[in-house]
Order: sequence, then structure tokens, then C-alpha cells
Amino acid sequence: GGSARGRRLDSPEVYLRPMMGKVREAVFSTFTSFGLYDEGVNTRHLDVFSGSGSVGLESLSRGSSHCTFVDFSRDCCNTVERNAKWCQFDKEGQIRVVCADYLQALRDPTSVGIPPGTTYEIVTLTPPYEEVVYADLIDGVSNSPLVTDDTVVLIEYPVELGCLPHVITRKDGGALVGVRNRRYGRTVIAIYVVNPTGRMEVAASRPEQFVDV
Repeated sequence: GGSARGRRLDSPEVYLRPMMGKVREAVFSTFTSFGLYDEGVNTRHLDVFSGSGSVGLESLSRGSSHCTFVDFSRDCCNTVERNAKWCQFDKEGQIRVVCADYLQALRDPTSVGIPPGTTYEIVTLTPPYEEVVYADLIDGVSNSPLVTDDTVVLIEYPVELGCLPHVITRKDGGALVGVRNRRYGRTVIAIYVVNPTGRMEVAASRPEQFVDV
């Protein structure tokens, strides 16, 4: 959906398991219901394991003001840049492409070129299941300086992992509170809100969704 609807994205040479279309539609419907794309809302998106850039580009087409794409593969990063241009998201400051290890980007963002003090309203993590340690991923995003109060964090994970926890505690005493946890075949999508202030009323805690998958 959005301003770039119907544009066919280029794919990198490396093997990708992109987020399925029906899953992406459900995810963005949820983000929209949270008010993240309402007029006058300045939503900045961090797309980690960006691959071809399809998730972040969809967010831009829905109304995000900026997206930072992070991928370790130079081929993927080049593809994101081509696709952003193809979708006409090439205005100054609209995108940033970071070719780096995801944990380094989350834990020490300035070392990979993300400006000091930068935070995001949405962080999506859609990793290759077999290539990440989920405990590290969860620790990395939970304690990242890139998240702040009411940041919406999406983690895609395989059903074989079992159910992610409803509440993830941060080292500073804060927490990520689970608001959605839904299974789509082998894929499970968990959505958390960092230190929820209650501003996004529809994004209420849903512990019952974090019992099993």
C-alpha cells in the first residue's frame, strides 16, 4: 500500500526470505492503527536486516519521514539504494543505508554512521532465523540508545523458537511490553512498546497473546 504501491522491487543476489506479503499487510495495518502514519506524526523507522528494503520502503510509502536501513551484506545495501531511488524516496535526509553488523549498529550506532542522539519510532527486526542468536538480538534492541519511550519494536521469529516473553526488562530498569504476538505459518511476529506511556491507547498490553504460539 501507500505512495509506491505496485512498484516491483529489485532483489539482491544473496538468498533472502522476505517478509510474506500477507504478514507485511497485517503488520502495517497494526502500525497504522497505532497512529504511526497519522498526518502530522513524525515517524522515523529503523529497518534491521533490511534485505531488499521492502519493509522500510513500505513504511516510507505509508508516511514515515525517514528510514535507516541496516544490513551486513553490501549487495543488499546496494539493492536498497537502487530500490529507494526507483520508489522516488531519494530526498535529502529521507533514507540512510548502513552496511554493518546489526549488533554493532544497535549497541554503538555512532560507530556505523548513525548520528548521536538519534532515536526511532519504529524498529523492525526481520533476521534470517538460522543466522542470529535471539537472546543477543533481544538484548541488543532492548538496551539500544536508538529506542526511547513508546518506540514500537517488531521482532520476527520462527515458531520453533517457542514463545517470546511478554515483558522484556531493560538494563536501566525500563521494559518492552508485548502488545501483539501472532503466528503466520512458521513465522511469528511479536510487537513490543518500549516504556509505554499510554499515549498509543490502541497499543495496549496483551499478555494472553504471549502464552504460546
